[in-house]
Amino acid sequence: MTNTHLVLKDVSYVLPDGRTLFSDLHKQFDMRSTGLVGRNGVGKTLLARILAGSLQPTTGRCQRSGSVHYLAQQVVHPEGSTVADLAGVNHTLDALARIESGSTAPADFDTVGDHWDIHQRLRYELERNNLSHLEADTPASILSGGEVMRVSLIGAMLSDADFLILDEPSNHLDRPNRQAQIEQLQRWPRGLIVVSHDRQLLESMECIVELSSQGLHSYGGNYSFYAETKAHERQNALQNLGERKLERQRQEQGMRKQRVRQERRQARGNRQGKEANQAKILLGRQKERSETSWGTLRQKQAASRAQLNQRVREAAQQVEDESQITLHEIPITQSVKRQVADLNGVELPYVGGATRTISLFVGGQQRIGVVGPNGCGKSTLLRVLAGQVAPLAGVSKVTPENAYLDQRLENLDPEKTILEQLQLANRTATEGDLRMRLAQLGLDARKIVTPSGSLSGGERIKGALACILYADSPPQLLLLDEPNNHLDLPSVQALESMLRSYQGALIVVSHDDSFLENLGLTDRLLATEHGWSLEPL
Repeated sequence: MTNTHLVLKDVSYVLPDGRTLFSDLHKQFDMRSTGLVGRNGVGKTLLARILAGSLQPTTGRCQRSGSVHYLAQQVVHPEGSTVADLAGVNHTLDALARIESGSTAPADFDTVGDHWDIHQRLRYELERNNLSHLEADTPASILSGGEVMRVSLIGAMLSDADFLILDEPSNHLDRPNRQAQIEQLQRWPRGLIVVSHDRQLLESMECIVELSSQGLHSYGGNYSFYAETKAHERQNALQNLGERKLERQRQEQGMRKQRVRQERRQARGNRQGKEANQAKILLGRQKERSETSWGTLRQKQAASRAQLNQRVREAAQQVEDESQITLHEIPITQSVKRQVADLNGVELPYVGGATRTISLFVGGQQRIGVVGPNGCGKSTLLRVLAGQVAPLAGVSKVTPENAYLDQRLENLDPEKTILEQLQLANRTATEGDLRMRLAQLGLDARKIVTPSGSLSGGERIKGALACILYADSPPQLLLLDEPNNHLDLPSVQALESMLRSYQGALIVVSHDDSFLENLGLTDRLLATEHGWSLEPL
C-alpha cells in the first residue's frame, strides 16, 4: 500500500477522574520503525491503543490508511487456548481443516482467503524463532511468559498488517531472545511502532517519538541520537531559564530605580508646593498630575513584571518536564564485610540440569550481574541467598543484613500506602524528609497516600526500592531480580547512578545488557550448559 500512515489530529484523552492525560496531539507516523518513549504514567499505552483503534480519544481522531495489528503488554490467553490461538491463526487453521475434510461452505473459504499455506508459515516461523518444540495445538498454559510473547509476536508478523503496534514486547525475554526479537523486527517490511524502555531495542529503531506533558516530539534517529539530542535540549533549556531569570532580575532593578526616582520627584513636588504661594486649585492640579503619572508607572511596571514572569514560567516548564529523578546514596554505616555470602555445593530447588548445583563466594564489595536463559535458576538462586527457600543440599552462609527485591514485589503490601510502609521501615527520619525522598523518586503527594496496589508497575517498583534502600539499617548485600522492569528511561538511569554509588555487595539478575553495563560490575555469573561460571570483568 502506498503512502501508508497513521495520523493523529488534535487528539486528547481525559481520564475518568477528570484529569487530562494528554491533549492536542498532532503527528503522522510513516513507515519508519518508531520507538515510542516517555515517563511512567504519561499515557503511552493509551496512545498506542488509540493508534490501534481499540480505544477512542476524548477529542480528535486518528486516521488509518491501512490495517493495524496491536500486541498488548500483557497477553491474555483464556483457559484452553493453544499456540494457534496466541498466534491468531486458529480460525484460519480450523476453516482450512474443514475444507480439507470436504467442506464447501463459503464462510470457510472467506476465512482462509489467500492463506492456504498458513500451517507451513506458522511452522516456519516457530522454527526460525527457536520454538520448533511447539505445535499449533500446544496448550498455551504450559508456555513461559517469554514464549507467550514470542508466539504472539509471530502472530503479529503473520497478520500481514500495514502497521504493527507493540507494547513492551521485550518484557519476560532473556538475552538471546531479546536479540532474536530485534532481528525479527528488523525483517518486518512495513510500519512499526514499539512502546518500550528497552534501550537495546530502541537502538534498532529508525525514529524515536517522545510523549510528554508538552505533547509529542519526534527525533529522527535511534536511541543514541535521541539521548544526545535530549541532553543538548536540556542544556539549552537550563541556559534559557537562567537568561530569563537574569533578564527579570535586571528589569526589576531598573523598575525599582524608576520607582525611587518617581517617589523623589513626588516628594520634592510636595515640599515645593507647601512652600510656594500658589492658589489651592493649582496645587490640586499639580498633585493630580503627579498621582496620574505615578499610577501610569505602576501599571506599566505591573504589565512588564507579568510578561517577565510568564517568560520565566515558560522557560521553567521546559526544564521541569525533564526534571531528574533523584535517589539518595545508601549509607553503609557498618564496616564493609569481607564475606557476605558463601555457598558450598548448594543444590537449588525447582532447577534441573547443570545449573542445579552452585558454589559461590561473595565478598563485601563484589558487584555481580547474573545472566542466563529463562528457567536456568537465576531467581531461585536469589531466593536461596535471601533465605526465602532452603537449598536441597550443601551449605549456605549469607549475612542476615541483606535485602531482596523480587519481580512480584512481595515486600510491598498492596493494601497500604507507600508512605505508611516507608515509615515502618524508617522510624528515624521525619515524615517531611521521607515525603521529599519519595517526591524525588517521582512519586507525588497523591500517589504516596494511595494504596500501593493501585499504582502503576513503575511506581510500585520505586516504592518497593524506597522501602528497602531508605530503611533504618541499610543492607550489606543487595539482591535485585530484574529491578528495572517497568521503569521509564529516566528512572532506570537514576537507578543505575544510585547502584553505582552503593558501597555494599550487589547481586542483580537482568536480561538488559545496557542496564548491567552501567552498574560498574566486578563480575558476571553466567548460567551455561556446563553449569555456573563466575567471570571477572
